[in-house]
Amino acid sequence: MQKVIDILDWIGEKTGIVVRWTAVVLALVIGVDVIIRYLFKFTYVWMIEVEIYLFGMLFLLASGYTFKYDNHVRVDVFYAKLSEKRKAWIDLLGGVGLLIPWCYVVIVSSWYYALSSFIIGEKSPQPGGLPALYILKFCITLGFTLLLLQGVSHILKSIQIIFTKK
Repeated sequence: MQKVIDILDWIGEKTGIVVRWTAVVLALVIGVDVIIRYLFKFTYVWMIEVEIYLFGMLFLLASGYTFKYDNHVRVDVFYAKLSEKRKAWIDLLGGVGLLIPWCYVVIVSSWYYALSSFIIGEKSPQPGGLPALYILKFCITLGFTLLLLQGVSHILKSIQIIFTKK
């Protein structure tokens, strides 16, 4: 079980390292856009769409990495005061009962959504906008797949904690 956890955590870690650079590129694009907009009083539609694509990719593809480090939004009113085993039980039940089914629904539905977009060659409806809108739509599928993989790792870690004798 530990080997599977290590592999899933490695995938999450490497994805996080790659996605970090998306934030750098996004900051640079926004900086250039702001300079152009305030110095020359215009902007490019494609540049605004690149900002939207990069932000969406950053948000979606980093979800598994964020979950790995427990940096996601959580209401810890009761959870924080629980023992490790009780936290593990909540994580196990939440992962199996909520996370996995939700990821499955989103992965399947977004796959068909993105595939349909790819088949028709969907592009931006804006003049001067970006082609290949389906790339962003496929990021929904990929992002939730990465979240699912990290969720499985978290579930396996919870099982280890539950069955560890202390």
